Amino acid sequence: MNTESGEASAISIRNLVFERGDRAIFDHVDVEIPRGRITAIMGPSGTGKTTLLGLVTGRLHPSSGDIRVGGLPVQSLRTHELYALRMRMGVLFQNGALLTELSAFENVAFPLREHTDLSESMIHSLVLMKLQAVGLRGAADLMPAELSGGMARRVALARAIVMDPEFIFYDEPFTGLDPISMSAIVRLIRSLHKTLGLTTVIVSHDVDILEHLADDSYLFSEGKVVARGTPDELRKNRSRWVQQFIGGMADGPVPFHYPSREYDEELLGEDQWR
Repeated sequence: MNTESGEASAISIRNLVFERGDRAIFDHVDVEIPRGRITAIMGPSGTGKTTLLGLVTGRLHPSSGDIRVGGLPVQSLRTHELYALRMRMGVLFQNGALLTELSAFENVAFPLREHTDLSESMIHSLVLMKLQAVGLRGAADLMPAELSGGMARRVALARAIVMDPEFIFYDEPFTGLDPISMSAIVRLIRSLHKTLGLTTVIVSHDVDILEHLADDSYLFSEGKVVARGTPDELRKNRSRWVQQFIGGMADGPVPFHYPSREYDEELLGEDQWR
């Protein structure tokens, strides 16, 4: 995986530090995401994978470091500049985040109505094209409550690509899907990536799927990048961190318990009886 030049990268993260209280979510992290490839961001639960998407899209601000998307410094953009950059991005949220009072059609149309001056006839055509791309043109009039979990995820995906973005971010796109829906989403991610020429970032802990889908992978743990490379390179990596995660082993350097005081000290401490 070539990470030598940030200039050649679609997304470049250098020396990133992000803290919540006294806890460092990211501790001087470097990430280079090549243009036109599918990059997986992996790691145990609670390692900040979704937080990283928030930083890249400008929803969160780093404590220090530099984040550049398409060459633009996200953390120092003015509000209107950040909005303009976000129009080049598509995001598929973990829960789909469909607007419950709008039909599938109107959910997909929403970004077009908010950010463009297109005519209703043009919006109609574009929305039907995107719904067709995800196989749900026939469900245009259904409300979110009438959609299955897999269908709702596909409508959300149509909304994410309706503005023809350069970058698309998927936050745990496979969670809660049955095998058929999961297969459909994987096929859609691959075909949309190729057809639209996207730079794709997938946050997930589904190792088996990402091994066949991603071009490059980053593995995070305890605020650091513990491994990077192609899925095959990660599979062959002998690091205990990597082997524990890839192999799904309970025992290893990734702790099961959240950091806390010694158990007996807290259990028997005098402050518990005050």
